[in-house]
Amino acid sequence: MAAVTANARGVVTDPAGVSPRDSRPPAPGAGGRSAESWKGHIIRELKHRDLSQHAMFQDLIRFYTQLLEKTSLTKGLLSSSARRPPAGSAPLSSLLQQSIQLKKTTGELAYQVVELQQQIKIKDSVLEEQHARLLQERRCLSRVSDAHQELRAQVEQVQGQNTALKVEYDALLERQRAAEAKLRQETVRGEELLAKVMKRKNQAAARMNSHNERRSRAREATLQAAARSKVNLDRSAVHPLSSTSPSSGFSNSSSAPSSRSTSPKNEKRDASMERKPMRLVRSASVTSPRILTSIKELFEKRRGHSVCSQEEDLVSPVRICVSARVPARALQVLDAHEQDINAVRFSSSSDLLATGGTDKVIKLWEVRAGLLTHRGTLDGSTEGITCIEFDPMGFRILAASYSKAAMLWQLGDSVPKVTLTGHSRKVTAARFSSILHQVVTGSADGSIRLWDLRRAACLQSRNVAKYCSDLVCSENCIISGHYDGQIRVWDSRAASCVQVLPAQGKVTSLDLSSDHRQLLSCCRDDCLQLFDLRRWSNERVTFRADGFKCGSDSTKAVISPDCCYLAAGSADGAVYIWNVSTGKLETRLPDKHSSSISAVSWSLSGEYFVSVDKSKRAVLWSDM
Repeated sequence: MAAVTANARGVVTDPAGVSPRDSRPPAPGAGGRSAESWKGHIIRELKHRDLSQHAMFQDLIRFYTQLLEKTSLTKGLLSSSARRPPAGSAPLSSLLQQSIQLKKTTGELAYQVVELQQQIKIKDSVLEEQHARLLQERRCLSRVSDAHQELRAQVEQVQGQNTALKVEYDALLERQRAAEAKLRQETVRGEELLAKVMKRKNQAAARMNSHNERRSRAREATLQAAARSKVNLDRSAVHPLSSTSPSSGFSNSSSAPSSRSTSPKNEKRDASMERKPMRLVRSASVTSPRILTSIKELFEKRRGHSVCSQEEDLVSPVRICVSARVPARALQVLDAHEQDINAVRFSSSSDLLATGGTDKVIKLWEVRAGLLTHRGTLDGSTEGITCIEFDPMGFRILAASYSKAAMLWQLGDSVPKVTLTGHSRKVTAARFSSILHQVVTGSADGSIRLWDLRRAACLQSRNVAKYCSDLVCSENCIISGHYDGQIRVWDSRAASCVQVLPAQGKVTSLDLSSDHRQLLSCCRDDCLQLFDLRRWSNERVTFRADGFKCGSDSTKAVISPDCCYLAAGSADGAVYIWNVSTGKLETRLPDKHSSSISAVSWSLSGEYFVSVDKSKRAVLWSDM
């Protein structure tokens, strides 16, 4: 078969390069030379065209030729594969082997192509999943970006607010510093004014003492002069029959009977009366109503200038508790104050309770049928209350405070009747003395002062230079406890320390038994000590318990009114009660206080027991 090729213009030509149009016969009548000339011309043109276009189609022709050769060779091999190859035909066998190898390679490549197609499908599915996840993550990222923008806007807003608050805070800080500076100036000024006031009060007290002393001496001189003065007796007292005229102390009446005037005996007696001097007698106050009235008016006038009333001069009743009840359960739990409670005390009648704390007030509670009912509030203190004391009659309340003063209230008044100032630091204890109208105070400045309530003046002052935490008063003596671990006994008459009882730690409170025979001290070494005042020795009985811990430097402990038990509050909020006779722990009352117990009090009747703590709570206990 002849090969057919296409020229550059797309005309199919034969191998000679003559197209079907050019193969037409020559025109008639032409010569042989002209025919050869035009054929040669065509051949030359074709050769020229082939030469000019051979370079352009050389590679295509070569590849096409090789493809034709391979196709014809493959057909020849397939047709002769059934026949036995002749001997000596090595090239044909090698070609057969190459064909077989090519078939194997082709099969392997086809298998690999199938595997690759499966992997491509798997990769495509994975890629689609990744594209879906990527789209989801892009959406989530878009939402997070929006949230981030919102949060950034909020942060910028908060930063602006913080900047404004910082500016306001700086302004307030400057105002606070200015206020603190002004407060310091006012404090210094107040201290100076207080010093001036105290100086003037001391001067006024000195002048009052001098004036009272002069008045007392004048009254004594008047009484002595009245006692030594002599008066004339009325003649009617000696002669009942005589009468006294306005102008004469003793004279004979003109209306007397003539027989009497002319009687020699009467004349003789009258003459002897005239010669005998008048009998003089000493006037006594018990027989002179006028002097009694003047003395009575004098003392009433003196009481009118006093701060004490007549009902306060009454003798206090003697109350004895036969047997005190050991508290077993809480009758009532209440928040008695707005802040910490530091002190609690029963009145002598046991039906009234007073509590005081850092909220600067004293609250009175009426005890009825196992319940505490608020009765009233005593104001007037500028700082917190540290100690409370009822007078023996229950008419007055004495309190110590952080304001460096002690105050006295009448039970029916809400404002203090007397304020005792003079200490340089807070007053930690205030007690009624055994002497009427006198009180004793102890302070953190280490001084102990004796005051006269009638004049609101300090009578004595004792400086120890050691922090006085508490004190009690007995007959003619004052007992004080200090942070240096010493208990000092003072003679109120001599104003001197007569004995020192060493304690085992910092003394936080003192309590005196109802018979004034035993002294109880509570110390920071978590123990209670009981002293026998009849022996005045260093011997003491120590009471301890597992779990008991003194909660503060002002923890108060008490003796029961029958002197059989000791009670104190612990830092764990439990009340511990010891038996004096056995020395062992009698009972422990837990679970009612959530903080350290600051003070306890036992009613004089022995029926009720109260504990207060640092979290504003008061608990009423009893065994009922």
